[in-house]
Amino acid sequence: MHENAICWIDGRILPAAEACISVFDHGLLYGDGVFEGIRFYARRAFRLHEHLQRLNLSARAIGLALPYDLPTLATAVQETIVAFGENDGYLRLVVTRGAGPLGLDPRGCTRPTTFIIADRLELVSETARRKGARLVIAATRRLPADGLDPRIKSLNYLNHILARMEASHAGADEAILLNAAGRVAEGTADNVFVVRDNRLLTPPVTEGALEGVTRAVVIELAEAAGIAFEERPLAPYDLYTADECFLTGSGAELIPVAEVDGRAVAQCPGPVFEEIARRFRKLVLEEGQ
Repeated sequence: MHENAICWIDGRILPAAEACISVFDHGLLYGDGVFEGIRFYARRAFRLHEHLQRLNLSARAIGLALPYDLPTLATAVQETIVAFGENDGYLRLVVTRGAGPLGLDPRGCTRPTTFIIADRLELVSETARRKGARLVIAATRRLPADGLDPRIKSLNYLNHILARMEASHAGADEAILLNAAGRVAEGTADNVFVVRDNRLLTPPVTEGALEGVTRAVVIELAEAAGIAFEERPLAPYDLYTADECFLTGSGAELIPVAEVDGRAVAQCPGPVFEEIARRFRKLVLEEGQ
């Protein structure tokens, strides 16, 4: 946590270090809640509408009534950005089930808790961002859709944390999770793309990938650039033999991949990545005006 981090919590703005929630909050006790990670540039939240729509759908999917409507949340996001005082940064918007009696039954939780943290976030080092990240394929698997639908951006991230620990133990920058069938799902905090024969490929959400906001932006930019694109199931083989590979996410932004399980990616950063990254930077500047 950066010393300047601040928090909007149920209508109040205060230093993040002073923000508190109840020890009986079911978000803390049971991971019962939803969240969004949102980047802001030039003091404007990037693709805020898409993030709030996904938050709303995630909350509906777990039967959680948002305590504020989306315009109110949008205003709170902007107030948080202004209070943070830096031009660029990262927001974590969280809605929990709220405080209630011990036990899994959420009916005793009378009001959800909502908070927004503004801080800085760097998922990988600047060296990895410039020269490419090193990935490993984790033994930990992505939760299947019949257990928890990957479209729900919930507070249940333990399997992603375990996969991230595998990456750290291996001296890598990030881990890729496979689904129960052994096909590529996503990174611990990002979506994954590969390039083969000038064609951009990414796993469909039915394989266990989150419907990432930045993922959608990359697809939009690729199509505008005339880059052939396809959603298709991918295996580890497709990562090992890719012409290019890169990660995308609100926290990650765009990160080229140099190595997967010790196999060097053919081009890092490659021409497709560089074209999309150039267009992404341009879009960020345009939407921040």
